[in-house]
Amino acid sequence: MVKQLIVGDAMQELANTRRILERLPEEHMAWKPHEKSMTLGELATHLINLLNWQIAIFQSPELDLSTVPLRREALERRAEVLDEFDENVGILEKLIGESDEKTLGEGWTLRNGDHIIFQAPRAMALRTFGLSHMIHHRAQLGVYLRLLDIPVPGIYGPSADEGFQN
Repeated sequence: MVKQLIVGDAMQELANTRRILERLPEEHMAWKPHEKSMTLGELATHLINLLNWQIAIFQSPELDLSTVPLRREALERRAEVLDEFDENVGILEKLIGESDEKTLGEGWTLRNGDHIIFQAPRAMALRTFGLSHMIHHRAQLGVYLRLLDIPVPGIYGPSADEGFQN
């Protein structure tokens, strides 16, 4: 039962994330709303990185950020983003499907060298470090789309672009 809840939750959030990524306007991938903000392409690429980190939760007992590049080149084409996203969703779905409750309950650590940032059972790490983190940046992407006057898809109900009225 616990595994079914985790799988269903993850797959719903990943499907919602893909709906946002489908709206990426290629002509604005270098745009950002503020000098401190990521560009649209960097933000979309960060969502891909978060999916890679979700995969890492199941492939290893820890992720050491000191061993991965801080920034990856931003993807520039919507098709590149969607292709990598879809491929990695398939990998993650398989890894979750192969895991049992014992595996989901095993400890997982996020570190930066000797500094431990986060420790939790895999299922909790997936939800907080993986999915909730992705949801946060997906919402940012929704704001970017709104500012660019790109219709925003509804996530947990219809958006203003899908006929929602107050």
